[in-house]
Amino acid sequence: MARIKVDLPEQFSFITLIPIRITDLNYGGHVGNDTVLSIIHEARVQFLKFYGYSELDFAGASLIMGDVAIEFKKEIFYEDIIKASVTAAEFSRVGFDIFYKLEKEDNGKNIIVAAAKTGMVCYNYQLKKIAAVPDEARERLIG
Repeated sequence: MARIKVDLPEQFSFITLIPIRITDLNYGGHVGNDTVLSIIHEARVQFLKFYGYSELDFAGASLIMGDVAIEFKKEIFYEDIIKASVTAAEFSRVGFDIFYKLEKEDNGKNIIVAAAKTGMVCYNYQLKKIAAVPDEARERLIG
């Protein structure tokens, strides 16, 4: 069976810490796959805010998630603090990818618990059409 492989970039432009709450656990006593998707959503919102944007105000466009890939590597438990490293790359005319490296501390070392990528597409909600990536946003996110 083929497995998803997320090739993470070497450098990340943003880091945030996200604590795991008791409500993040599933019946197995660890963080479920749906919660990992919520964690990367929170990391993305914080990443965009850091650059002065939101998903509905991206330098004049909006953003929708066209696809997602998550590679689960280790379990996450209550009271773990996730270090989410985030960056944007692989820009096209109408979209780009956001990469996420989720880590936690284990015995004094940071270990990767998940790697993810979301394909973001620029969208105009008024026209109900895909839009071009605004030059301002592309330049700001690339650095």
